[in-house]
Amino acid sequence: MHIKIRGGTVASGEPPLCATCRYATVIKGSSLREEIVECSQLADGHGRVTFPVTHCTKYLHRNHPSLYEMESIAWVLRTDASRRHIGFVRSRDLDPRERFVLPDDDDGV
Repeated sequence: MHIKIRGGTVASGEPPLCATCRYATVIKGSSLREEIVECSQLADGHGRVTFPVTHCTKYLHRNHPSLYEMESIAWVLRTDASRRHIGFVRSRDLDPRERFVLPDDDDGV
């Protein structure tokens, strides 16, 4: 029988989260003990992390695109009521003011 305890001791061999976090700067030296980790999300200013992190509420995997990156590659559905034309436009081809504007719902729903 296998029992999993949440919030218990971390299994040995788990890699620290900072190694794959978007907000971490990891500097490694020639030996395994030579490592500096700086976190840009820590509020105290200096951001130094002195231990292997196994859980972090600000963790964001560095391979996941940021909101800005997703918005810059998005396609926007535009409608032109006067010409009865509907189509997709690349977000980067729009004026920044036109990218995020949604019309008001006239239905009152």
